[in-house]
Amino acid sequence: MDTISWQDFEKVELRIGTIVEVQDFPKAKRPAYILHVDFGSSIGIKKSSAQITTIYSKDNLLGKQVMAVVNFPAKQIGPIMSECLVTGFHREDGAVVLAVPDGAVPNGTRLA
Repeated sequence: MDTISWQDFEKVELRIGTIVEVQDFPKAKRPAYILHVDFGSSIGIKKSSAQITTIYSKDNLLGKQVMAVVNFPAKQIGPIMSECLVTGFHREDGAVVLAVPDGAVPNGTRLA
């Protein structure tokens, strides 16, 4: 495993946001949703493509808080521009479990 410096880690903006809209993403190579995540007034709402359809339905994603990297450059994924990276963990079967806070946190709060 490669090590990084504390200064490298400080560059990563891991923030909490609330999913406010979920859309099907039929043009994705693998089943995915388009998520609209609200990171509060200073960052705003950002879009992300997420391959999380195995575990999550659109209904149970709405209102869920997630941890995301908000300072990667935007990335074209098919017809959408992904503006943040929603984080999660791969299970042995390949399904992704989202990284979420244990309790409510104000949108935009940075991981400390």
